[in-house]
Amino acid sequence: MVPLPPVGYPTRWEADVVLRDGGTAHVRPIRPSDAELVAAFHSRQSEESRYMRFFAPMPRLSTRDLERFTNVDHVDRVALVATVGEDIVGIARFDAAPARAGSRRAAEVAFNISDAHQGRGLGSVLLEHLAAAARERGIRRFTADVLPQNAKMIGVFREAGFEVRQGYSDGVLEVAFDIDPTERSVDVMRAREQRAEARSVQALLSPTSVVVVGASRTPGSVGHRLLADVVTGGFAGAVHAVNADAEPGELLLGVPVVRSVRDLPGPVDLAVVAVPAASVGPTVTDCASQGVRGLVVVSSGFAETGPEGLALQREVVRIARANGMRVVGPNSYGVVNTDPAVRLNASLYADMPPAGRFGLFSQSGALAVAVLSSAERRGLGLSTFVSAGNRADVSGNDLMQFWLDHEGTDAVGLYLESVGNPRKFSRVARALARKKPVVVVKSGASGFGVPPGHAVRASRAPFEAVDSMLRQAGVVRVENVHQLFDVAQVAVHQPLPEGSRVAIVGNSDALGTLAADACVSWGLQVAHGPVAVPSYAGVETFTAALEAAFTDPGVDAVVASWVPPTPEVDPLVAAAVARTAAAGAKTTVTCFLGTRTVSAAVAGASGSDGTAAPADVPVVPSYPTPEDAVRALAAVVRYAQWRRRDPGHPLAPDGVDLRAARALVERELAAAGDEAAESVELDQGAVQALLAAGGVDLLVRAEVRSVDEAVAAAERLGWPVALKTVGEELAGRQDLRGVRLGISNASALAEAVADMRQVFGRGADVLAVQRMAGLGVPCLVRSTEDPLFGPVVSFGVEGDPLDLMGDVAYRIPPLTDVDVAELVRSVKAAPKLFGHRGSPVLDVDALEDVVARVAVLADALPEVAELRLSPVLVSEEGARVLGASVTLAPPQDRADPDRRTLPT
Repeated sequence: MVPLPPVGYPTRWEADVVLRDGGTAHVRPIRPSDAELVAAFHSRQSEESRYMRFFAPMPRLSTRDLERFTNVDHVDRVALVATVGEDIVGIARFDAAPARAGSRRAAEVAFNISDAHQGRGLGSVLLEHLAAAARERGIRRFTADVLPQNAKMIGVFREAGFEVRQGYSDGVLEVAFDIDPTERSVDVMRAREQRAEARSVQALLSPTSVVVVGASRTPGSVGHRLLADVVTGGFAGAVHAVNADAEPGELLLGVPVVRSVRDLPGPVDLAVVAVPAASVGPTVTDCASQGVRGLVVVSSGFAETGPEGLALQREVVRIARANGMRVVGPNSYGVVNTDPAVRLNASLYADMPPAGRFGLFSQSGALAVAVLSSAERRGLGLSTFVSAGNRADVSGNDLMQFWLDHEGTDAVGLYLESVGNPRKFSRVARALARKKPVVVVKSGASGFGVPPGHAVRASRAPFEAVDSMLRQAGVVRVENVHQLFDVAQVAVHQPLPEGSRVAIVGNSDALGTLAADACVSWGLQVAHGPVAVPSYAGVETFTAALEAAFTDPGVDAVVASWVPPTPEVDPLVAAAVARTAAAGAKTTVTCFLGTRTVSAAVAGASGSDGTAAPADVPVVPSYPTPEDAVRALAAVVRYAQWRRRDPGHPLAPDGVDLRAARALVERELAAAGDEAAESVELDQGAVQALLAAGGVDLLVRAEVRSVDEAVAAAERLGWPVALKTVGEELAGRQDLRGVRLGISNASALAEAVADMRQVFGRGADVLAVQRMAGLGVPCLVRSTEDPLFGPVVSFGVEGDPLDLMGDVAYRIPPLTDVDVAELVRSVKAAPKLFGHRGSPVLDVDALEDVVARVAVLADALPEVAELRLSPVLVSEEGARVLGASVTLAPPQDRADPDRRTLPT
């Protein structure tokens, strides 16, 4: 039973973390009830470790010491502990120094890591979490006194990526560093995260021993199927089985069976669990006692069944992570690793899938069998396969971290029913896509919601934001599993194309025309052909036509199609295509009617003249129709273009003062008090100050309530002026007469005020006077804080494109300069900015600068629920912000925080 936290205990600081070796630990604030655990931790430490921490021999902690260490206020005195099982294995704390005017608030820190857990990265993890807690309390600098011989602790500080300063005093090393995240500290944290999460997946996919818990004697049952698949798949390690009714010395499928995991002869790496849902928790506890490193839970009856099942699922994950284990599932179809050194088929798929270089992840257990069957039919070999089921712990993000450096995987496919952490997905997928193609099926475009069992925060972002996130990350988005494998066949078996110039060669004018039409439709350039050899032509004639296409320097990819004169494909023709393609070293797709790989057309067949089919034919993707072939090719062409493109640089516009912006936001929320429980809208003065901190100039406007006030404002701001309604629904809407432009004198202004009040009545009690900004194209730049995505930046050209067509583009910060440029250019109305139909080319650089500054503010300030710039008037020389509104709300914990955590 987990004790209830004391009053004032910051539960949000609790987190599960993955350590350097792939194991897990739990980080939480210390509690008064931890006194005995702290004393036990201290007693287990060596004399040297105790001396390093306290600078003196201290064999035991006094009652007074324990009370002081465990009773903290979680504000000026904070302590975090890391636990594995029931034991504390690390302690980190800070004591804040009194605030001094004009200086950054500092705190003294101290760390103590268990001797038994040295080298697992606990110190760096605790430093990240302690720094995040300190920043939340307004502390921006850490200091520490360290003995010079304490090289490990000094290394933790130096290797964290912060700018560390040090000096000596009385034989003690004095260390100090600012704890605001830097580009280097974030890079260090992300690299450590990737290595740790990759190793945790490695432990699941490459065990040296496996136990099937719930192994059954009944053929056809889940427990029997799992054990049979592990055994017949040829697993290279030791196999064990657990059945609660096992007889002494019993063998099942040649495997010794015991009644409990606790009865196993020794530690086991991987447990595959197929017991009733209510028994999974106790089974996980037994696994912890036996040193199991990972779990694949095939059992159902968890979150997919409702709230009680969700609670049970969370408890299973809590027990597993607390004891150092990762969990695949529950409701998983299993995992597969075809590496000959492992040969693990811990799944419900009867046959070990053919070995290959395609990594596959599926959230859906129900679709897993269809996915595996489809890969096998196409002859697409797999390196690894994971079915996440309810995705309670291990997710697609973990698998992508693993595949990043996995030498046996050349391309990756993911079937996603939901994305629990889009910010991290975008970051991890982008890193992986820079090295390997990532093909994604994302269901849910119809808006029918998240499948039962998937714990995902509610999102207000439109589905287009998901699409933009995937495009931004460089993944290949496809509509269904059929297309996933279409693209995968090219990604795995063919080189990436150098460009979009295509040659079309076949023996049918009709197929050539279909292929050419498809190329035009998908944005490819037909640079060679279509060439159609006579239908009666033989292998030599067709090969010569292909060789001409491959040797054409103006060709980047080849589409080859062949209509056989008989119902079966001549394997000699197929082999000729494959070998010519291999020699030509250009991306090749084919249409051999009725086949999906050229090697499949060759296998087991003989030529039309009785000649034996060639052996060792290179694999070339083949598709039932030219349209399928070209669509797959186009997807890979776009991916290759993205990969060659400059990824850009993280946004760092000049003149952005995030410290001032953060202080303003905190001040405004504090001043709002209880009113800020939901949200608070800033007045124009605060809006202008916040934008100024971001380096954005807001054209001054004056809100007026009478003609005299309007005239005085115009005299102060300068003629000519614009008169506008204040409400968001009417401001800028010329079609509703909510704005008057080019007012050049007092009488015209008085007439405009009277006209406004006649049209809008009480809606025109307060009006806004603003100096005219000249002509230009009005645009919308907006950021919103979404519960799931975090900050979402959107852009559109105002007027009919926005109002009638919903022409809006989205990006998920953090952004690069290239992301910003693509955002502006991705809306349909973008040509209006670039000289459409003889209009002047506008200052898009200035517009992108405004977008970049909004993106930086949005990324740094989760309290900004909405920041809306409307209109941003883009002219030939500059971009002026004429209107702005900002809504603040208490910050939500973002799904991808500034410290390493596992999702809850």
